[in-house]
Amino acid sequence: QVQLVDAGGGLVQAGGSLKLSCVASGRMFSINDMGWYRQAPGKQRQLVASITSGGSTYYTESVKGRFTISRDNAKKQVYLQMNSLKPEDTAVYYCNFHARTSLERPWSSYWGQGTQVTVSS
Repeated sequence: QVQLVDAGGGLVQAGGSLKLSCVASGRMFSINDMGWYRQAPGKQRQLVASITSGGSTYYTESVKGRFTISRDNAKKQVYLQMNSLKPEDTAVYYCNFHARTSLERPWSSYWGQGTQVTVSS
């Protein structure tokens, strides 16, 4: 059974930094995109950043220049370095893998359990 475990959240003052990490356990035959989403209270979950298997990245406009996504394919891990944090970055952050467990299985979306990031002003 595939599980994603994300970690690294916490309480930080505005202007501070945090690094989130996410590791997959269980058999994954192939991983395509990896990404980080966030959900603030009363709001929909939104894509923050993603990275393809080839290393191409995407960032939502509000985090460009402040956040950096990276991945380690051999370790089945994805990271999100968050610098110059702002109160509006406060949310639960979820990692997401687009992967399949075997050649015969379809591509599926897998989610971490979420890690809370709180930025105080």
